[in-house]
Amino acid sequence: MSSVPDDLDGVIDHVFSGLSQARECFEPRFIPREIGTITSVSTGIAMVSGLPGIGFEELIRFPGEVLGIAFNVDEDEIGALLLGDYAQLHAGDEVERTGRVMDVAVGDGLLGRVINPLGAALDGQGPVAAEIRLPIERPAAHIMDRAPVAVPMQTGLKVVDALIPIGRGQRELILGDRQTGKTAIAIDAILNQKDQGVLCVYCAIGQRASAVAKAIAVLREHGAMAYTVIVVSEGNDPPGLAYIAPYAATSIAEHFMQTGRDVLIVYDDLTQHARAYRELSLLLRRPPGREAFPGDIFYIHSRLLERSTRLQKDLGGGSLTALPIIETEAQNMSAYVPTNLISITDGQIVLSPSLFELGVLPAIDVGKSVSRVGGKAQRAAYRAVAGDLKLAYAQFEELEIFARFGARLDDSTRKSIEHGRRIRACLNQAQSSPVPVPAQITILLALGAGLFDSVPMDKMAQAEHTVHDAAAHIPVEVGKRLELADKLSDEDRDTIVAIARRALAPFQPAPEAGPKPDAKDRGKAGTVTRPTSAPKPALGQNKTGEDAP
Repeated sequence: MSSVPDDLDGVIDHVFSGLSQARECFEPRFIPREIGTITSVSTGIAMVSGLPGIGFEELIRFPGEVLGIAFNVDEDEIGALLLGDYAQLHAGDEVERTGRVMDVAVGDGLLGRVINPLGAALDGQGPVAAEIRLPIERPAAHIMDRAPVAVPMQTGLKVVDALIPIGRGQRELILGDRQTGKTAIAIDAILNQKDQGVLCVYCAIGQRASAVAKAIAVLREHGAMAYTVIVVSEGNDPPGLAYIAPYAATSIAEHFMQTGRDVLIVYDDLTQHARAYRELSLLLRRPPGREAFPGDIFYIHSRLLERSTRLQKDLGGGSLTALPIIETEAQNMSAYVPTNLISITDGQIVLSPSLFELGVLPAIDVGKSVSRVGGKAQRAAYRAVAGDLKLAYAQFEELEIFARFGARLDDSTRKSIEHGRRIRACLNQAQSSPVPVPAQITILLALGAGLFDSVPMDKMAQAEHTVHDAAAHIPVEVGKRLELADKLSDEDRDTIVAIARRALAPFQPAPEAGPKPDAKDRGKAGTVTRPTSAPKPALGQNKTGEDAP
């Protein structure tokens, strides 16, 4: 019985000796914390006093776990962008420095997810699983780290892939008026990357929730969410979130690029981004310039789009292709923000509301659209037909204007107009229906060979669909050469044209039977029978059959 108290005494002595040693080893440390005070709160911004050691674009923690970014660092106060619900913030509330800049979660765990620019999940599937975070503002790749654009980025749109080609690592601007199909082109480009080894990031900036939900539904329906990340800043979010959204999306895409993968990023749209930045700048009392935009409006977009490139092979060989979208007003391409982005990017796809109203979809104005570097990456089969096709289409658009006024046209002009109408009909394409490369090349070669010229216009859609299906019969070795060859050989061209000609045979009109000779004249040598009634003169000729002056 006496052993139990002895053991208990030993345990107590051991515990107290350990506590005394820990007390002797403990050295209290003071961690300095800078605390500031809110002086005023406005729409999307807050003015803060104190925090003398804060840096530019450093994160600030407000009450209620609301984050802000130090945007104006003046001698007496700080102007901060608010990145959350600021309804509960009031003057006199305390704020605290975080000692870090704004960053976002990156990695494969984001694929298939819908997040906001802060990295919070919006799809109701739980928190985002990511172990790596990168700053949203990062320097662009150095010039010596970049590789030439040499690999095509297929969009699945015939008019784009043939006439306005895009390469991996390129920046191609999409601009047009409201409701002309800008987002549809970008979404179709994302859908076409399925099984192509390309990851996609779709960044919605200041969009309506219904429009974003529709885009997400289209991507889910076609199985594109498996390789896509969606970053959303809705129209009712604070302007600070709309401002940081494209930078956060670019950091997510850059992480994939630096691991050696090809990435396509869509900014929808940078007009809302520029307006959010203008709103914040005016609230922070920054001096306005043209159209009330601040003087550095060019820089916020140039430093964003300069991050899109193709890396050298020793750096992984990844690429980041950008499709920024801009909204114009009354087709005014010379406005401030559109001209800025035209000068920053490597080409533009211009959409025409007049073509949209005529039912030409996608409503791309080929004459105003251009790709400055994509032609170097275009496949040889496209290059073999693209030049003649674009010239014929441009001639058709010019001649069509004169034809509308009832001008008298000769036979060659009428043939050019009929050929151009069939080019336009073949370049028409339904939304969310990307066309594979072999089918595109078959249709384009058939157009170049004039096989569609004798097809009636009311049967053009059916004829094109037939040629599309016939492309599946292209020999396997020919299909491989279409993907890899530097030049389209005459044998391969003849093979594809023969397949298209067989497919279009049922759509060719039956030959008209000529007038039968009389029985009396049938046996007379040198006798030529003529129809009883004289034919009517052709359009553009006088009664004698000569060309009208």
